[in-house]
Amino acid sequence: MKHNLKINFIIIFIFIISQIVGLAIINNYIDHESTIDKVEYSPLPLNIETPEEQNSSFIVLIVGVLIATTLAFVLLKFKILGLWKLWFGLAVFMSLTISLNSVLMETVAITFAIILTLFKLFRRNFLIHNSTEILIYGGISAIFVPMLNIFSAIMLLILISIYDIIAVNHSKHMVKLAKMQSQAQTFAGIQINYYKNKLITHKTKTSKKVKVNSAILGGGDVVFPLLFTGAVFKSLILTHTVIYSALLCLIITLFASLSLLYLFVKAEKKKFYPAMPYLTAGCLLGYLIIWLIN
Repeated sequence: MKHNLKINFIIIFIFIISQIVGLAIINNYIDHESTIDKVEYSPLPLNIETPEEQNSSFIVLIVGVLIATTLAFVLLKFKILGLWKLWFGLAVFMSLTISLNSVLMETVAITFAIILTLFKLFRRNFLIHNSTEILIYGGISAIFVPMLNIFSAIMLLILISIYDIIAVNHSKHMVKLAKMQSQAQTFAGIQINYYKNKLITHKTKTSKKVKVNSAILGGGDVVFPLLFTGAVFKSLILTHTVIYSALLCLIITLFASLSLLYLFVKAEKKKFYPAMPYLTAGCLLGYLIIWLIN
């Protein structure tokens, strides 16, 4: 086991909360008074347009992932930190605004999003980093779930899993990218820093050097299962109540979480593993159970 059970369970807990909160945000942007044969959406803040649903949407998203990871790698590799932090900050701000706007007025959501973004960039600690990450995934999903159906969501999971295997086990550029993000204190994902079995919740000054361990789960490993769950959710609400659809979707979250736990238990110290193949297996198994129930 790479990290102790306490740390693993904290990461899985944050993963589960991210899925539940994300699904709630997606639901808040769905117009439940729309026609019964098609899901309609409320407008997003900042004049952001939601793309149309297509069977080929997964291709657009995969290309976007490739471009974004390449650009991030170049900026961090050549230490163009000013531009990287500007891009990172804008992405955080937009995602937080979308999430908060699902329950708040747009002007209030923008105000809180600015404050949280500044804290995330300049006053980062355990609570600020991970709580904002939870909201960020919901904001991203509110943008992209409208363009996904079940087929495109499944294809997205499969292709992103293949990419994850290549990027972690072969080219290893995703491992380097994660390390560079951590060094720049702008890691996009769940991150738990700890010393021995004790969480490090804030920066402390010490007279002696101690070895700080870091347990991470990339943002993509959280958001792609959420995108799939969101696609399943919006298909279910056409024929079921919102509550029943959400409860069915929790089956996907359960099996994705169990697959994550399995990965954490089998993981060895000082090794990096692609999480998406495990999460994809869990998501698809959960969807199979939903399909059998219905």
